[in-house]
Amino acid sequence: MENIKMNNLNDDELYVVSLAERLKAVSHPARLCIVKKLYINGECNVGYFTGCMDVSQSGISQHLSKLKDLGIVTVRKQGTESYYSLVDENIIKLVKTFFTEGKDE
Repeated sequence: MENIKMNNLNDDELYVVSLAERLKAVSHPARLCIVKKLYINGECNVGYFTGCMDVSQSGISQHLSKLKDLGIVTVRKQGTESYYSLVDENIIKLVKTFFTEGKDE
C-alpha cells in the first residue's frame, strides 16, 4: 500500500492492511459479482461467471486470479477445468450481509 512503511507495522496493523487489500479487490463490480455468485452457488467454473457485468471470459479469469492471489478464493483443477470456491471468512460475512441479511424472502 502506498505511503505505509510495512516493515514498521505490528500484527494488528498488518491485518488491517491485508483486510483493506481484500476489501479493495472486492470493491470492483465484476469481482463483487463473482464472490456473490460463489457465495450463493458454491464451487463454480470460469464459464459460470461470464454474465458478471458483461466481462469477457479472459477478463473473468484475470479477476479470479486477483481474488486467488489475495486468498479470497481457491481453485481446484479437474482435467482442463478450473473450479473456484469462496474461502475468505471475512469476505463471506460481507457478501452474506450485503446480499442475504434483511432481504424479504
